[in-house]
Order: sequence, then structure tokens, then C-alpha cells
Amino acid sequence: MTEDLRIDKWLWAARFFKTRGLAREAIEGGRVLIGGGRVKPSRQVRVGDEIRVRATEMERTVRVAGLSAQRGPAPAAQALYEETEESVRVRVEAQARKALAADPAAAIEDGRPTKRDRRRIERLRGTQ
Repeated sequence: MTEDLRIDKWLWAARFFKTRGLAREAIEGGRVLIGGGRVKPSRQVRVGDEIRVRATEMERTVRVAGLSAQRGPAPAAQALYEETEESVRVRVEAQARKALAADPAAAIEDGRPTKRDRRRIERLRGTQ
């Protein structure tokens, strides 16, 4: 363990991003904030720093609990940070909303059109 570590390397080791390059792009794109401000990929992260990470659709606010320069298994990576209660609540609510959202395929009650239905549709369009 070291006493400080680059933010891009820590995000990779904590498994927020698949590669350090993706972590660097997210940092440069303003999707990673430390203390509410934008940072550079070379910014040193320390235990206790509060980091806001917006990866994919979810935004997480985490507090650095440990440092590691090596990417390990998921349980070891999860030990490197603690997610704030507010972040967990927002994430769970977003997942619940997403589960309730109507699936476009579910909107079709009767399923796909039958051969007979397809022929009727084609006749109405005038393509047959």
C-alpha cells in the first residue's frame, strides 16, 4: 500500500472502469469529480477523499477507504471504497424505475403479426 495514488489508476483498481485509458477519458470528460471539482488523471487520491463517478447511466458517490495500485478480484476492489448512503438510495430508486419502465416488446399484447395479419397489412399499404 502507498500513501497516495493517481486517480486514474485507483479507478481502474477499484473496478469502476475496465482500463486505465477509459478511466483517463472519463476524468478528462468531467465524469469524475473529487470534492465537487474536476481533476486531472494525475491527481493524487488519498484515503478519505470523496469521489463522484458517473460511469454508464449510474452516478455513484464514494469515499476512498483504501489504496491499491493493482487490480484484484471484485471483493478486494469493493474494499477500496465505501459508497455513501445517499448514493445507494438514488441508485436503488433508479434501478426500480428502470425495472418498471415499459419494455417496447411488452407493448405488443398479441405478439408478432401472423402470416394472415402481415398479408392484411401489406394489402392496406398497397404493397401487394
